[in-house]
Amino acid sequence: MRILLTGSAGQLGWELERALAPLGEVIAFDRAGLDLADPDRIRSALRELKPAVLVNAAAYTAVDRAESEPDAAFAINARAPGILAEEAGRLGALLVHYSTDYVFDGAKAGPYTEDDSPNPLGVYGASKLEGERAIRASGARHWIFRTSWVYAPRGKNFLLTILRLAREGKPLRVVSDQFGAPTSAAMLAHATAEALSTHARQDAGPPSGICHMSAAGRTSWHGFACAILRESGIATPVTAITTADYPTPARRPANSILDNGQLAARFGIRMPNWEDGLREAAAALKASS
Repeated sequence: MRILLTGSAGQLGWELERALAPLGEVIAFDRAGLDLADPDRIRSALRELKPAVLVNAAAYTAVDRAESEPDAAFAINARAPGILAEEAGRLGALLVHYSTDYVFDGAKAGPYTEDDSPNPLGVYGASKLEGERAIRASGARHWIFRTSWVYAPRGKNFLLTILRLAREGKPLRVVSDQFGAPTSAAMLAHATAEALSTHARQDAGPPSGICHMSAAGRTSWHGFACAILRESGIATPVTAITTADYPTPARRPANSILDNGQLAARFGIRMPNWEDGLREAAAALKASS
């Protein structure tokens, strides 16, 4: 099975390149190799390489900057996925794409299911939602995995920011009224590889659609920060604050909990608890230091 992977230099792409390797030939592109802002380059690469599976891990993820750069966010998160889907349909390939909890407004009391109506609060969420819609409208075979609060032992993310600030002796004030499930990139990559392994065995796999794929459990950003420091053996205190105490250009949903029931029903995949993913990431950081 030939797999084309975009965004290989990102935190999720790095993990995917390794997790997908046992499934076949993985042709991995970073932004320099395949810039998703260039539609002609996307089309020529796919028509030349003719992958059976296309895994799109590339995204514009600067949530706050997206408010002042909507064109850039929509180019990468909306238009590019639509082009990838069109080309996947032309090839008869499967497109695997990742979306976000930020397509929801966070007003729901319980976990969000795939049937809940999206209502993004900012440009980032709106651009990701438009990407979902473009893929679904293309008619190509696709799996869209919505996830939340992604982090890894590399790249730029909440885990590494908290550790850096703590080691610099900076005071830590973290929002405690936004709830979600921190999901490690490694966890996502392994779940994707498991889904594609089923796809290969069944020659088709589950039908097209959206599935939620986030860690099990829930916490706040404050709870996540405390757990990070606890796993790392750092005794820096973390002050709990409200969203109103920490204004940002983009509004965040207060509730980002995603229901993974469809993932279990359609793919037979049950996601580990977020604390398990954190322990693995902390161990990887210690091993690399």
